[in-house]
Amino acid sequence: MSRRHRAIVRAGATLSVALRPTAVPGPGELSVATSYAGLCGTDIQMLRGLRDDPAPVIGHEGVARVVAAGAGVPETLGPGTLVAVNPTHPTDPAFLLGHNVDGLLQERTLLPATAVTGGMVLPLPETTDVTLAPLLEPLAVVRYALGTLSAFRPATLLVIGDGIVGHLAARAARRWLGPRVRVAMVHHTTPGREFSAAGPYPADLLLTGPSEVTLDAPVAALLATPRDATVAALESALTAGAEVVDIVGGLPPGATTPLLPGVDLTAVRAANCGGRPDPARIATAGRVRVFGHRGVANRHLLDAAAELARDPARYRDLMTHETDLDGAARVMRALAGSRERTVDGRRLIKLSVRITEDD
Repeated sequence: MSRRHRAIVRAGATLSVALRPTAVPGPGELSVATSYAGLCGTDIQMLRGLRDDPAPVIGHEGVARVVAAGAGVPETLGPGTLVAVNPTHPTDPAFLLGHNVDGLLQERTLLPATAVTGGMVLPLPETTDVTLAPLLEPLAVVRYALGTLSAFRPATLLVIGDGIVGHLAARAARRWLGPRVRVAMVHHTTPGREFSAAGPYPADLLLTGPSEVTLDAPVAALLATPRDATVAALESALTAGAEVVDIVGGLPPGATTPLLPGVDLTAVRAANCGGRPDPARIATAGRVRVFGHRGVANRHLLDAAAELARDPARYRDLMTHETDLDGAARVMRALAGSRERTVDGRRLIKLSVRITEDD
């Protein structure tokens, strides 16, 4: 009898927990059991039909254990190994976990040989707190961003966006930019600003627009916005005096702004993928430096894991909702049908999904 497992499956406009066949890994492949997984902003865009990524099972943030390994898989990835999966392959566009390859929001995930041979599956220490897994990949994105921005020695970090990446950036800024940097965080809504103000580690300045105050120069900006808001956020950052800008959020194809004439913003962001090249390519337009990136390098994931182990209490409260597969499907249906981020009476920053028990 063939084995099956539970998964949150997208089928057209429907979303439900369903049974799927459990694949036996072939040569070079791995079958992993997700312990905890998260839901990110791009996942929500897929749920709302704003992206056409084909994977029926989404989810690229999480930690898993190897259940079975195909022939030729290194012994370091044998059954029982706790792993993280780098979701963005730097050289093989056919592997984008949770986008064009089925993701982690299921009890078993088959990782193809290209992910294994490409080094996208990272063993983690057994002491890893798997309950923090949904924060690992977004904090790695922040590590990449702040590491690159640190070369410009900013006095102010301007964070535009109050989702998980924005909050993680505000909290990690002094860790990776130095103790004297001042953090200004721009919120999309009043409820977002209220959430930040009530939290244990608010930014130095909680704003609804960067023009509200004069920022100490030099100013570095991190744009953690949905793709349909990124160009406007960039223009706001430039108007506020930003001299270097990291476009973390997505962009529509061929995006431009008259404030940076001749710069194809989409191409600038696409120039850095999966941590390559290193250092990142940065475009120059007059006095402004601008760059972006898709995905992270393994070292960013390992740095993020170390940071979560060093100071877990600084980040844990950002996982505002925790549930199982059935509860996650309910939350995902609510997010798909509304632009609001309030679920069960609380603002959702990060959804944490318990999938399999970690022994």
